[in-house]
Amino acid sequence: MPDPTIVSVQELSASEAKWVTLKRINWKDQTGKDRTWECAERKTRGTSGIDAVAILSIIRSKTNAFPPSTVIIEQFRPPVNSYVVELPAGLIDGNETPEAAAVRELEEETGYKADTVVESSPLEVCDPGMTTANMKLVVVRVTLEDKLETPDQKLDEGEFIVKRVVELAKLHEELKGYEGKGYVVDARLSHLAFGYDVAMRASKDLL
Repeated sequence: MPDPTIVSVQELSASEAKWVTLKRINWKDQTGKDRTWECAERKTRGTSGIDAVAILSIIRSKTNAFPPSTVIIEQFRPPVNSYVVELPAGLIDGNETPEAAAVRELEEETGYKADTVVESSPLEVCDPGMTTANMKLVVVRVTLEDKLETPDQKLDEGEFIVKRVVELAKLHEELKGYEGKGYVVDARLSHLAFGYDVAMRASKDLL
């Protein structure tokens, strides 16, 4: 299969855009001075008021056949013209809850089916200087009977997603290795892995 290639790039008017639009915000700063700001806004936000979810799966074995792990994905992202390493994620459909969206998206993108929703984060913003986009991080548990399984993905047409299962304790080091491959790591995944690594080192008085 050939590598994806950017063929051309053109400016897009807001009236032509299907998924996003541009907004000009007129506001007053703390001194009362009039200011303006430009931002991007999704057109797909449903009744929940939340655009999307990212999913942190905790994969365990009932027999402890492998260490606690998680699943990450690799996919080409045209805006950055690069393969990006990310947490599984997706938009919330219609009246769907963030938790239901997380379970659905995890199974579609990775094949793994969550048996428990462990926690759902407060509302988070992704890039507040550029976009109104918001999301929640949903932590789910995937319990396997014994050895690590690799279930089939349920990808939509046009989705090309590679999944990888990584031990949680080794996630930070695994992500470091992607730079040499020419991949880019999504900031949310990078911060999660970095924080986990810092916490582990702090617990051992290594900081």
